[in-house]
Amino acid sequence: MADKFNLKEKTILITGASSGIGRSCAIECSRAGATVLAFGRNEDRLQETLDKLHTRGRYFSVDLNDTETVDQTMKSLEEEGTTIDGVIFSAGISTTLPLRMITPDKIQPIFDTNVSSAIYLAKWVTRKKFVPKNGSSLVFLSSVMGSVGESGKTIYSLSKGAILAASRSMAVELASKKIRVNCISPGVVETPMSDGAVYSRNEEARKKIEDLHPLGLGDPEDVANAAIYLLCDVAKWVTGTNLFVDGGYTAK
Repeated sequence: MADKFNLKEKTILITGASSGIGRSCAIECSRAGATVLAFGRNEDRLQETLDKLHTRGRYFSVDLNDTETVDQTMKSLEEEGTTIDGVIFSAGISTTLPLRMITPDKIQPIFDTNVSSAIYLAKWVTRKKFVPKNGSSLVFLSSVMGSVGESGKTIYSLSKGAILAASRSMAVELASKKIRVNCISPGVVETPMSDGAVYSRNEEARKKIEDLHPLGLGDPEDVANAAIYLLCDVAKWVTGTNLFVDGGYTAK
């Protein structure tokens, strides 16, 4: 059974690999045998990620909102003859903002990072030269906020709901190319980003968030392990779905 849940001889590209869930995905994918292409903005933190890998890996300092840099990076990989067996789209930002304070300029940065940049990279990795003969797997990180509501999360929910909807259409469009497209919707995971969230500023607020998860808050590895399932060959008949990894958040 262990032989089925592995990524040996696969190349996996991971965005947001410099910290949090993205870093954990890089480490766990390498533990499963993958060669990792780690994308992120901070070179020092990307190097820290590479130092923790169990297999070969490379990092690329890329701001995914900078399409020119993305183009240059992907053209370089294409010219090298790199094929990409799977992608985990982990890069993202969050915000908590009441409706009365929302303005277009508050929406755009969240949407650009969480949606537009991911779709743009998806266009690249689904080009014919990047896709192996047996196909590939794209895993987008949505959120429970893409499916349920929470006060102050309108903008974030907007972005995560958008990527969830987009993934379903991509799954249909790309099936003929043997490219599977799925989402993972995590609950609150203990990462540097969650540590800086509003609810972490006092014990009472944090306890309230913890109580929303019957199994408690998650670890980055919980999401990484779910992504490995969707990336590996045992999930070859799974596309267009959304996997909740939320400690029971959406069961209540």
